[in-house]
Amino acid sequence: MGRCELQRLLDLAQRVGNDPLLTQGSTGNISVKKDGVLWIKASGKWMADATREDMLVPLGLDDVKECLQRRVDPSLTYPSASLETALHATLPHRVVLHVHCVNTIAWAVRKDAPLQLRNILEGLVWRWVPYLPSGLPLAEAVEYSLDSFPSPDVFVLGNHGLVIAGKDGASVEDLLSEVRRRVAIHPRPPLRADYTALWEICQDARWELPDDDSLHSLGTDPISQAILEGGLLYPCQAIFAGSEAELYRPISYNDLEEDSRRYCNRRFLVIQDRGVVVSRSISRAELAMLGGLAQVVRRLSPHAPLRYLTEDEISGIPAEASFRYRELANYRPDWQSTTSG
Repeated sequence: MGRCELQRLLDLAQRVGNDPLLTQGSTGNISVKKDGVLWIKASGKWMADATREDMLVPLGLDDVKECLQRRVDPSLTYPSASLETALHATLPHRVVLHVHCVNTIAWAVRKDAPLQLRNILEGLVWRWVPYLPSGLPLAEAVEYSLDSFPSPDVFVLGNHGLVIAGKDGASVEDLLSEVRRRVAIHPRPPLRADYTALWEICQDARWELPDDDSLHSLGTDPISQAILEGGLLYPCQAIFAGSEAELYRPISYNDLEEDSRRYCNRRFLVIQDRGVVVSRSISRAELAMLGGLAQVVRRLSPHAPLRYLTEDEISGIPAEASFRYRELANYRPDWQSTTSG
């Protein structure tokens, strides 16, 4: 692959990675196919760092496709590669970009998403893909949709995110901009956090205030709280912040005062009508995930018919792969920016 072409791809990855409305932490992935090689983002890498460290893993495209033919997940054969390697190899497009666009997710968690998106994305060649776990199941569902004519280059993944594919990075970025424009939802304005109460909680050395003020909407916005009471909306909630919806439910300030020890092992606390405090040991990746969740739920109407992940879908998230992904994502050298989403 030409050096200039690779640099343009990495520049695109960095722009996308630095936008917290498109990627949160290490989420999302990008790939390019060239001369029989699939260059794909390494598992757990942050696209925001694309031009600062080696991010792409070269895989023999024929070898990856042989894995698919044998129904072997390529990410197991090549553990350094993205968990979505099967998806990228399945798509015939030269460049593939997968993002956890918060506006897209706000549509993708609705039961009526296919109907709503039919009008929003009219004129684009797109397909709706109902939720399936990452890896082979998702790749096979996407492959099935390729049989339609014309072949789609936009895929909305139920309870997951967005995939844009094209001939080069420029066309992919242009199409991404168009989809973003169409799916944009104005979020509810956040209510002011009770910083006095939160500072009092942070006198306990275990807790501190998050840098992202928008996180406090999880505790101050009744609509967001009601939505999170219903369960988990997408896999990253389970992978990074625990598979129990209980962790996202607000606790009262009085309960915390009376028995703070029962919450000492949590990575964050949502305080009813006050805001959010986070563990001093919370990772940057976990914090980014929590910020993405706050952005998603602020874009959901209280009357939206939501589709939560089922217990089987939550338990079907591969534990080993999730652990490996989480460990890689949580590691980020100190020189790297803490503000890139």
